[in-house]
Amino acid sequence: MEKRGLDHSAYGGIDGKDYVPFIPADKAMPEITIVSMVMGIIFAMLFAAANTYLGLKVGMTIAAGIPASVLATGILKGLFKRNNVLEANMIQSIAAMGEALAGGIIFTLPAIIIWGLQLRLSTIVVATLLGGLIGIFFVVPLRKYLTVEEHGKLMFPESMAAAEILATGSSGGTGLKTVLLGLSTGGLYKLLSGGLAFWLEDPEWTIRPIQSTIFGVNVLASLAGVGFIIGIEGALYMFAGAVVAWFGFIPLIKYVGEGLTSPLFPSTQLISQMNASAIWSNYIRYVGAGAVAAGGFISLGKSLPTIIRSFRSAMGGFGSATTTKRTDLDVPIYWVIGAGVFVFLLAWVLPMVSIGPIGSILVVLFAFFFAVVSAQMCGIIGASNNPVSGMTIASLLFITAILKATGFTAQRGMTASILAGAIVCIAIAVSGDAAQALKVTHIIGGTPKRVEFSMYAGVIFGSVVSGLVLLMLNHTYGMGSQAVPAPQATLMSMVVKGVMTAQLPWILVIIGVAFGVMCALMGLPVLPVALGLYLPIDLSAGILVGGLVRSLVERRFRKNPEKLKLKVEKGVLLASGLVAGDAIMGIVIAIFASLSINIAFGSKILPGLTGSPYTAMVLYLLLAFWMYWFTVKRDKKENG
Repeated sequence: MEKRGLDHSAYGGIDGKDYVPFIPADKAMPEITIVSMVMGIIFAMLFAAANTYLGLKVGMTIAAGIPASVLATGILKGLFKRNNVLEANMIQSIAAMGEALAGGIIFTLPAIIIWGLQLRLSTIVVATLLGGLIGIFFVVPLRKYLTVEEHGKLMFPESMAAAEILATGSSGGTGLKTVLLGLSTGGLYKLLSGGLAFWLEDPEWTIRPIQSTIFGVNVLASLAGVGFIIGIEGALYMFAGAVVAWFGFIPLIKYVGEGLTSPLFPSTQLISQMNASAIWSNYIRYVGAGAVAAGGFISLGKSLPTIIRSFRSAMGGFGSATTTKRTDLDVPIYWVIGAGVFVFLLAWVLPMVSIGPIGSILVVLFAFFFAVVSAQMCGIIGASNNPVSGMTIASLLFITAILKATGFTAQRGMTASILAGAIVCIAIAVSGDAAQALKVTHIIGGTPKRVEFSMYAGVIFGSVVSGLVLLMLNHTYGMGSQAVPAPQATLMSMVVKGVMTAQLPWILVIIGVAFGVMCALMGLPVLPVALGLYLPIDLSAGILVGGLVRSLVERRFRKNPEKLKLKVEKGVLLASGLVAGDAIMGIVIAIFASLSINIAFGSKILPGLTGSPYTAMVLYLLLAFWMYWFTVKRDKKENG
């Protein structure tokens, strides 16, 4: 390939219809090949497994598009001696589905297990296949509007980063090595801490003067990576929400409730007998749920003008003439309509889900509505920050209330509600990543129709792997335990059960809503703060460490924007590797535990040292220092 890097017009300055892709429309190159499909499916399964573990642990996932682009380019060039950017684009598009569906699954379906019911692999797979189908196809009518008409307006930051990697091919050397170094380091760190137990993973301290509240830090390599990726601003917003919860609300509840002689709803235990974690579990999570719901509705309200324009553009394209230009080809619109009808019928009749006709109609309507929002959000802030949970909560509140009003009550109503919500959630998550992949395809010059069909292969295989990992972790540790807290699914279970039983502590939810409105009025992003309010403080603190590393890197190179961009990109690749390595090793450790093989001999060799919370903190800070040093050090290319 003679061209190196994207032209400046890829970022705007011209009408989208006048943009000439990296590979022009009149140039044909292989896209769907055995190599691209097999590699894409393998990466989809890997990212599905890693993000299922990460999401059940900390309540968030990491977008796969950028690391998949690095791996695809490097392996195609290094192993197969192929320099085909369209094959690499196909690989990253399929791989992205693994992360997307994992988020949709772990945010909702574990609620069934939390209620004490049985969740089968067939239910997980069928719900994922239905949600993934409409998640991909419902973006098709919006593709031209999002990627062509909004060219240069919707920036799709993660899409442009992935497109740059694909276009330059530079990631095949240094970039690939950086990801692999992060992956091996994250895996080794996890093995030594979570597997061999040479140090604690969750050191914490009780602050007795402040009503014995707790401060802790989850010293996980994945959290350091997440913090670097989202940056100091997002990390500080999350930590701010945690500070309000753990140093504000929890001490206040403990102080006021110390003298109560009877339990305060919704807890069945006296507040005087509860520690900080119990207060958080029984009261603060409802406040966090209200704040997250408020953030979801506020973001929807702000996006309403764009949503209306998107619908108009989509409806206007229904009767357009068929194009012969390769880069303008999409899945036919009757496939989109057929997908909606198909999902409606199967969600109604299949015994694995069986949510009835009303539930099926609600699934299709909410999935189509929020697909627009999700795709729009990814165009603004990227898939890593897409507020999927907020949109899911908004959907669940309406779906559960309507199903209850139409006769779905008690356990049957709760199960139907969460299954309907799961299909919608998976569709929301998949539609965002699909829009992101189609933006890369537009910039690079791929064929949208081929990408739209091929992405579903990632959904098919990724759903099985994600389901198996979820069930294995539940069998080994128990869903909702400290090892697998499943924070988002626990939140969804509370929402559904509360609406269905009319026992939701609405005053706590309303307090959370008021808190979210206050953040919005102050100009703060509601969802990151609300997530910090909802999650344990040790998760936010662990993420903050990675954000501080990113901040130090940015401060060091703030006077050299070009070098700053390169260093941050290098750090993001390293951080992505840390997240993947930690998650993959976590799955390996869980396999050992499920087989009753105890490898935690570190605590027996050095019991005094390994049991100290200070040892864990020192080692975590050393990992952070290594991240900083590796990111800022001069490469051979710079030295040359």
